[in-house]
Amino acid sequence: MHKAPWLTVLGLGEDGLDGLPPASRQILERAEIIMGPPRHLSLVPETGAQRVEWPVPFADGLPILTEFRGRPTVVLASGDPFWFGAGSVIARNFEAGEWAALPGQSTFSLAAARLGWPLESTLTFGLHAAPLTRLRPHLSPGLRAILLLRNGAAVAELATYLTETGFADSALHVMEALGGPRERSRSVSLTEALLGGFDHPVCVGLEVAGEGRSFPKASGKPDEIFETDGQITKRPVRALTLSALAPQRGEHLWDIGGGTGSISIEWLMCDPTLTATTIEPRADRAERIRRNADALGQDRLNVVHGTAPDALDGLALPDVVFIGGGLSYTLLEWLYDMLPTSTRLVANAVTLESEILLAQWQEEIGGELLRIELAQAAPLGPRRGWKSAYPVVQWSVTL
Repeated sequence: MHKAPWLTVLGLGEDGLDGLPPASRQILERAEIIMGPPRHLSLVPETGAQRVEWPVPFADGLPILTEFRGRPTVVLASGDPFWFGAGSVIARNFEAGEWAALPGQSTFSLAAARLGWPLESTLTFGLHAAPLTRLRPHLSPGLRAILLLRNGAAVAELATYLTETGFADSALHVMEALGGPRERSRSVSLTEALLGGFDHPVCVGLEVAGEGRSFPKASGKPDEIFETDGQITKRPVRALTLSALAPQRGEHLWDIGGGTGSISIEWLMCDPTLTATTIEPRADRAERIRRNADALGQDRLNVVHGTAPDALDGLALPDVVFIGGGLSYTLLEWLYDMLPTSTRLVANAVTLESEILLAQWQEEIGGELLRIELAQAAPLGPRRGWKSAYPVVQWSVTL
């Protein structure tokens, strides 16, 4: 006989018990334990169940929840628990047969209904614990987005960030306690937003406007968006390299010889499910990579200060490897011996010695060799001529 789950993740709105369907109410009434943040617990009446406050940080609550295994337990979450909510974390930590979910109306749906915005063309962001820089790759005049913020003070921080990035003409539609008796909505300028006075829980409808720089969606972002000491894969070569790396959903990249971090950062920009680790032997460059990743909203980048192949031991295995610096026979041999046979590898070489090494390996195990020669128009006396960059030889192979 099928055994019912002992754990229910229940989506709750600001209207508390009044907004719950009969099935959710019955589960709540039968629960021996009700666990959730203090605000969520305050929205439901006493039922005789043991009440447990979910601690901060969130991860600290999982061991507590585990102790209740086998007893009818309800975890209260905001709206839809699987849209920037607690549901996905619980699903990762408990077996499928242990839990069930009863979602409520999401804050995004409520906000879109208040604003009259179609959700299919509106970006959504959960920024409770994520930095505002997550917005940076998307900021462009005309963008509409709905943002969940950690508290009322974050509205002023958002206004400051938009001003600093050149989008000072943006409009904010600030919505507090959506769906409950305390609901309040205001449309404000960034200057008005800086005055504060907003109460948690808060979400913001953002309409972007201003003269700030928008990033192109294609590979090969402008070199100027990266802080660099000159050690950077330049835009045209970077575009060709990203094409060769061919990122696919959920893949992990090793970027060996990170330099400025432009390759791994652009890799991450391709899709939110991608991850990357960059390995950089110089401490100052490793710190610069971290700054670039943070400034461009790619806080998912793992930066390792060390020299390959020694620094590769113990790292999560990649699906794709890029070698932009530190190319050697020892490194290639280590990768060939240690990585799964399905791993894709792309290596760029500039020196004659590195070119010879790639040619030898290509002859031995296959793959494609591409020679990239670029030239730009530049002053030549009173006229103009072509100024050539160093050619780059690129090797792409599946091990």
